[in-house]
Amino acid sequence: MQRNKVYAVMTLARVAQDLGESEDLLDELTDQMDTEDGLIWVYGTDDHHVMAFSDDGIECLKELIANHRGE
Repeated sequence: MQRNKVYAVMTLARVAQDLGESEDLLDELTDQMDTEDGLIWVYGTDDHHVMAFSDDGIECLKELIANHRGE
């Protein structure tokens, strides 16, 4: 039996703050991500939802930022 290794996620706003990037840039870059990359949607009441990332998702975002900047 395979167990889920994700025990915590961080919201887009928190990741943007921690990486010193704009939420708009990260939101744009997530178009290149799938759930397999660590992108997770958290759904609440009244159709409220927020984008969040596992540790793998944050690493994927860092790579996408570097590619975006041509590093």
